Amino acid sequence: MGTVAPVSTMSSYAILGCGSVGHAVAEDLAEDGQDVLILDRDESRVEALRDQDLDARRTDIRDEEVADMVADRDVLLILASDVEVNEAAVSMIRERGGDQLIIVRASDPVSEDKLTESGADVVINPSQVIAESALRALETGELEYKAQQLVDLLGSTDGKLAIMTHDNPDPDSIASAVALQDIAESHGVEADILYDGDIGHQENRAFVNLLGIELLALSEVESLENYPLVALVDHMKSGELSLDTDVEIFIDRCDPETDYDADFVDVRPNVSAMSTILTKYIQEFDPSPTEAVATALLYGIRAETLDFKRDTTPADLTAAAYLYPFADHDTLEQVESPSMSPETLDVLAEAIQSRQVQGSHLVSNAGFVRDRDALAQAAQHLLNLEGITTTAVFGIADDTIYLAARSKDIRINIGNVLDDAYGGVGEAGGHSTQGSVEIPLGLFTGIEASEDNRDTLLSLAEEAVRKKLFDAMGVESTGETGNGG
Repeated sequence: MGTVAPVSTMSSYAILGCGSVGHAVAEDLAEDGQDVLILDRDESRVEALRDQDLDARRTDIRDEEVADMVADRDVLLILASDVEVNEAAVSMIRERGGDQLIIVRASDPVSEDKLTESGADVVINPSQVIAESALRALETGELEYKAQQLVDLLGSTDGKLAIMTHDNPDPDSIASAVALQDIAESHGVEADILYDGDIGHQENRAFVNLLGIELLALSEVESLENYPLVALVDHMKSGELSLDTDVEIFIDRCDPETDYDADFVDVRPNVSAMSTILTKYIQEFDPSPTEAVATALLYGIRAETLDFKRDTTPADLTAAAYLYPFADHDTLEQVESPSMSPETLDVLAEAIQSRQVQGSHLVSNAGFVRDRDALAQAAQHLLNLEGITTTAVFGIADDTIYLAARSKDIRINIGNVLDDAYGGVGEAGGHSTQGSVEIPLGLFTGIEASEDNRDTLLSLAEEAVRKKLFDAMGVESTGETGNGG
């Protein structure tokens, strides 16, 4: 088959078999000023087309003479309602040396395969096209309904909205909360973004600081009951939540484990980023989002999908494409490339040197550290090693063992793994992709910590920390370090 010219440069078309579908296509092409030849065996239909000043000719599209009639056409649309006729027409044209782009109408998946085997370049199933169009219309209508429902709920409140992220929030969770805050404030409702845990990763702190995002630690809030409206956004990563107040808004990618009986619920498991869901609402409320909101949401999508390399859906890509022209790309570059402190570099170097690998899991001891946040950065950097899906880096500061973990393995929830491993001896928290642990050094070893015995305690704790974590991950610790097993 010869090289097919790009559609944008094509100027001549032939429609073979002109029922209702072919008629609609012919009219659209003619209105665009395109050169269209129509071939059909129904004489009355051909006459009707001629009455519309269309170039229509009567013939059976299976006849060999048809190949000569369409030889000078760039694109052939074979659109008869009888799929067997279409298949015969495709085969005849290919056998006669026709190298045009051929688009053919099918009726079901089986006929699609047969038409492709016969030489069709593109196969269209009208039933499938109609179904996809109906689903798009359904999605649009549902979003409009949900948006109005959200507006009505916001309009009924007298006071502030509390927006709660998941514990130790990541950029996707924070960006989603920022978007909901923007929607609320555009409808006259003030909103606070609340979080539990820490914003420890240097890149996450840069994200918050550079975009001027205001977050309140949950511990700083006197009571959630002071908020007439409470929203949980991307909160299911934190697991089940016990609240002393009602939840009115629940937006997530996972169904709640607890029935919050919220007035507004939107759960969409078919996207990879919460920021994608909130982008849909931003589009519905304001076709031109603010630079700060667009930048936050775009970064949230990119971070959650690892720059579109992990579990990315068409909806995520569409949302990112919409946000792209509104975002501040200089700020994004600063967020994605924060400067690394000497302490972080030292911790990373030590973590690389002492790493132990079992399968795709890596655990490393960074020794004594001054900046415990450097552990999270080291865990994130080590996640980029080839073949590694889960990392954990631990170290000692102020007579406490601190551990930071990261995972891109969809089969495990690293927050649950840490709780299983260390929940009985320390404070463990996190969600599916990241988590942290704090363990009193003396409690873990059974020996009271002092300045004189810290090195001894570290050596006693090291193997136990590794073994507990590898056991919780379901792999065996060999005790080997360096390049690992």
